[in-house]
Amino acid sequence: MQPIKFDESKLTDETMTAVISASAEVSEDDTYDVNEETNKTTKNIIVIGAGIVGISTALWLQRDGHSVTLIDKKGPAAGASFGNAGVLASGAVVPVTVPGLLRKAPKMLFSPNQPLFLKWSYLPKLIPFLRKYIKHANAVSVEKISHGLSQLLHDAPDQHFALANGTEAEKYIDLADYMYGYKDEAAFLSDHFGWDVRKRRGVNFVKMNAESLGNYDLNLKGRFGYGIQCKNHGRIKDPGAYILNLSKHFVAKGGTILIKDVTDFEIEDGHCKSVITLKEKLIADSYVLTAGAWSGTWAAALGVKVPMEAERGYHIEFINPSITLRSPLMVVGGKFVVNSMNGRMRCAGVIEFGGLDSPPAKAPFKLLKKQMAELFPDLTYDSIDEWMGHRPATADSLPIIGVSPNADNIFMGYGHHHIGLSGGPKTGRWLAKLATGAPLNVDLSAYAADRQI
Repeated sequence: MQPIKFDESKLTDETMTAVISASAEVSEDDTYDVNEETNKTTKNIIVIGAGIVGISTALWLQRDGHSVTLIDKKGPAAGASFGNAGVLASGAVVPVTVPGLLRKAPKMLFSPNQPLFLKWSYLPKLIPFLRKYIKHANAVSVEKISHGLSQLLHDAPDQHFALANGTEAEKYIDLADYMYGYKDEAAFLSDHFGWDVRKRRGVNFVKMNAESLGNYDLNLKGRFGYGIQCKNHGRIKDPGAYILNLSKHFVAKGGTILIKDVTDFEIEDGHCKSVITLKEKLIADSYVLTAGAWSGTWAAALGVKVPMEAERGYHIEFINPSITLRSPLMVVGGKFVVNSMNGRMRCAGVIEFGGLDSPPAKAPFKLLKKQMAELFPDLTYDSIDEWMGHRPATADSLPIIGVSPNADNIFMGYGHHHIGLSGGPKTGRWLAKLATGAPLNVDLSAYAADRQI
């Protein structure tokens, strides 16, 4: 078995202290039967994908007494779980596909000052997905989607505290408001559709004028004419370190992490016999797929009917910034989030469609830097780091959570779009119950892999 390795250029010194190695050696040439490891637990389960959903699933399974092997081709927190905005967005119940999107999208695509980008060479492959995606830009679909998002997210901070309880990861969780900054009250009123949806879903928010914003946080004084304070939210002060510490705890409690690339599932008569890597087969009682944007590789084989695309997300980080925000901030006019983290300020946003293989584009980084310079002209810092990763975006903005239609012992949890960090712990809790046959008193039909969209 390979030791866990990480790209040190993307990790802070604090994060690097959490780098871990799994303890057991595995032959690269033999079939490895997880059932042979122990007879002490009820089931032996393989979880594929070591982002927030995967490590959450693994920990909940482990705490329930099961033997768990976590597999990832790069290691924990190597993708979107590392590069997200760090917000525990319990009120993120409004999808991107709101009424009017079809009218606005073309203008956004052709403007370098708008947060929507497209690699035009990828458009032919993207068109079938876009047809399904845009179809949901109406009030009826938004109402249905918001119900599903609310069920998953409404208690996001509590779910994270429960997941991290008793681990070193606890120190990275903060209860915090989530602030929305608008140019003026007219801009807020033009955004009434989304706030009406949030109100119906029970999101607790308070309206603020410019003076109230400045009183709330001096660093917001004079930057916005109007704002919203969303309560009952939270933030992760270092997403990469958070997940690495959860992974470290998982290994310390007897879990195994393998750095391997899963290439296929061996399915016979509606049942998975093994997962196949480059050099071996891995056998378990149940399998859980939580590989984010890469999960779609197996969609057809597993009977998934929900189209998904890899939406490319970007962030920039200002190292040792002169400004520390009291709470995470959504800059509504630019559709990006600013969040103060340990020793840095992260600015995350931008939607780009371009597939999994293309390198990062320069234009999104340029836009984020321009927007931050306009909003915080007084910000000083030592340096700027850049990052691009892939969000798994389904055509109806709801994740896939449930059993595979083609294999009764493969369970899936991916496609969380912009809410993976927020919804990861609860998704993992649900998957742990599904994978072991434990009672689950939740209707997951909104997230079914074979749902009609």
